[in-house]
Amino acid sequence: MKRASAQTVKLGLIQTACSPDPDANLKKTLTLAERAARRGAQIICTQELFRSQYFCQREDHRNFKLAEPVPGPTTEAFCKLAKKHRVVIIAPLFEKRAAGVYHNTAVIIDADGSLLGRYRKMHIPDDPLYYEKFYFTPGDLGFKAWNTRYGKIGVLICWDQWYPEAARLTALQGAQILFYPTAIGWHPREKKKLGERQHDAWETIQRSHAIANGCYVAVVNRIGHEKLAGRGMEFWGQSFVAGTSGEILAKAGVTKEEILIVPVDLAQVDDTRTHWPFLRDRRIDVYGGLTKRLID
Repeated sequence: MKRASAQTVKLGLIQTACSPDPDANLKKTLTLAERAARRGAQIICTQELFRSQYFCQREDHRNFKLAEPVPGPTTEAFCKLAKKHRVVIIAPLFEKRAAGVYHNTAVIIDADGSLLGRYRKMHIPDDPLYYEKFYFTPGDLGFKAWNTRYGKIGVLICWDQWYPEAARLTALQGAQILFYPTAIGWHPREKKKLGERQHDAWETIQRSHAIANGCYVAVVNRIGHEKLAGRGMEFWGQSFVAGTSGEILAKAGVTKEEILIVPVDLAQVDDTRTHWPFLRDRRIDVYGGLTKRLID
């Protein structure tokens, strides 16, 4: 696999719809990941919980059967693919850690097929049709950046994307790219009134992470209307990559399955952080209040 330059890396984001069949979803995603690799992608990221429909729309103990260990079937399949094509892969899954302890997890696989580590989602939502606290134990591995063959990356998951603290703590460890595998959409009854505003907020906060930390941000969302409770969720797709100044470099559509291939120049991270030295000028001596819930 030939790289354009020592600092240019191609990202591959896989945006799909999910069926009720976990094995079919895995097979499709592996096929698309292989296709992305053949198109030159060097770091490939799938969407959150891609092996199933978004089951958190309802609280149902039967859904725990969807979970798997790490390493397990999904990890092993992607390790094999990573080694074959010499690509880095971020694969989110429903992790069964032990009886009664489950996590919303992403595994990070290096280009030699080795499992570099895992990230467990730290911020767990509990909102209508997003009943994740019923399923997921909050992450206990903290925020981390991994040195991969093609660059230093950080991984955060969905609800984490609203928290600047998570992006900052990951960037402070040297992450050049922040990946956000995601499952987010509209409540159909709210879409007409609030849909544009909700999507704009989601995109803006993540572009802001790129600006504040002088790094790339890559976001992978699903598409499709999944009706598992009430009127279901309309996932809004629009996976995107933002540059180090928050500019949109590429964006997928709302309803179409897509493989987004986006070249990024990692030298731009150093250049941006040098000319916009937000990390240099942080007043770490006065930020103690951030560790409190509220300040009276």
